[in-house]
Amino acid sequence: MKNYTNEQVRRQDRLLDENLADELVRKGEYGVLSMVTPEGEGYGIPVNYVWDESLNALYIHCAPQGRKLTCLAHQPLVTFTIIGRTGVVPSKFTTNYESVVLACTAHTGLPAEERMKALELILDKYAPDDKTVGLKYTEKSFHRTEVIRLDIRSASGKCKVVR
Repeated sequence: MKNYTNEQVRRQDRLLDENLADELVRKGEYGVLSMVTPEGEGYGIPVNYVWDESLNALYIHCAPQGRKLTCLAHQPLVTFTIIGRTGVVPSKFTTNYESVVLACTAHTGLPAEERMKALELILDKYAPDDKTVGLKYTEKSFHRTEVIRLDIRSASGKCKVVR
């Protein structure tokens, strides 16, 4: 992943290796998109995503209007957090975890070709065995689907493993 740096992570003993961070971004099921509302309040929402490694960008999809798009129009600088494996370790009063935090710039109003490519990538990730049906569904609902590209400006990762 481009711009992967853990220099700002306070706990340098808990850094997530860049290769493991790439794997988490590639295979993660969902992430939390954190934004700022026009009123200045924080707004975070879990969403499915796909990473286009060639662009070093994530794609998410949503309805063509709503709170998410209002926030992004107000402030396109966002963070996206992906959480991998976790597990509470009661006897040690701690939790094992792995996570990646991405600082991104959100882009909406993408060209139709890029939106369709992104939706195909999402199908490849989440429904590879049903892609033919998925493409038909995508074409049918394309007019009512917005795609957001999150260009990754920087990334960092942490993990903790206690046995």
